[in-house]
Amino acid sequence: MPGNEAWLIGEHRSTGERKYYLSNLPADTSLRLLASAIKARWVCEQAHQQLKEELGLDHFEGRSWTGLHWHALMSMMAYAFLLSRRLTAVGRKKKSHRPTITAQSASNTTGHS
Repeated sequence: MPGNEAWLIGEHRSTGERKYYLSNLPADTSLRLLASAIKARWVCEQAHQQLKEELGLDHFEGRSWTGLHWHALMSMMAYAFLLSRRLTAVGRKKKSHRPTITAQSASNTTGHS
């Protein structure tokens, strides 16, 4: 651990919900850095949940560490592939919503008529 101290951080949301986090970051850590570290955890939790629900990470029934590591590796590779496909599809949708420039309007914008 970076230090001997641990900090209990409380978050009071506008919905009235309260969340608590434990941190071992140094006492002089900025509030912005602390908040970003706490929120980064959510991304990891979502990825782990998707690995279990969509790709069967929790369906391993083997008896060796090697088998478990192999299963986890294959699940993570499948997750990375699917995530790249999703991001590519989102990129294509954004590009297709851009207005297209016709040949006539393109010639006018270059200053040639």
